[in-house]
Amino acid sequence: MSSRIIPDTTTADPATTSTVAVLPVGSFEQHGPYLPLSTDTLIACAIATAISQHHNVFQLPPITYGCSHEHATYSGTISISATTLAAVIADITQSLTQQAVAGLIIVNAHGGNAVLTNVVQLANQPGTAINVGLYPSREDWTEARTAASVTSTNHDDMHAGELETSILLAAYPRYLRAGWDTADHGATDRRYLTTVGISAYTPTGVIGYPSRATEAKGQAVLDHLGRHADVLIDLLVASSSHQTRR
Repeated sequence: MSSRIIPDTTTADPATTSTVAVLPVGSFEQHGPYLPLSTDTLIACAIATAISQHHNVFQLPPITYGCSHEHATYSGTISISATTLAAVIADITQSLTQQAVAGLIIVNAHGGNAVLTNVVQLANQPGTAINVGLYPSREDWTEARTAASVTSTNHDDMHAGELETSILLAAYPRYLRAGWDTADHGATDRRYLTTVGISAYTPTGVIGYPSRATEAKGQAVLDHLGRHADVLIDLLVASSSHQTRR
């Protein structure tokens, strides 16, 4: 599967008049010694591309920085504040309303961007001009893992593990460096991670099982997430129609 990072859409393309837009949101943070700092952004773009391959949506370029403060002790990690991320999303959403877009799917690939839950919650108050959805949910990830025969769980395979490595193998294999297949590290009890940072639980930045990753698993995950975005798309369009009638 070949994924786009920056869409090549022109102003004359029909996609620009789609009812629903898709915005990938990632981060620029460590993912161990073998995955790039841009891993989360690449994954968000791969999912957005998969959605666009199955549905009529307007794919936007990614937001490449996120809230990665728990990774700050690792070289190369760059963060923005939750306030900044929320403000950027709000500005993009406002601009989309001027383009007559009725729904926005925020494809988030970094768990530390927790503020996006509140952004979506706030955006969907009664009377708003555009409906917003956050994708994939925890349940979506779990179902995608099952569909792709990923053997590890969301919890145990938290960072730079089987899931993320599989997606990069499928969508952006040139970004992988040697060593990912021998970098497994377990840390199932991480209850104080936001207090002490991820470095308290892993010497390399990896928490998960990248040795189990395969290109086929990554392709299956992306295909599942791309196809099953239809439920959220239908909800966004239906909600927009309901608000218009009101």
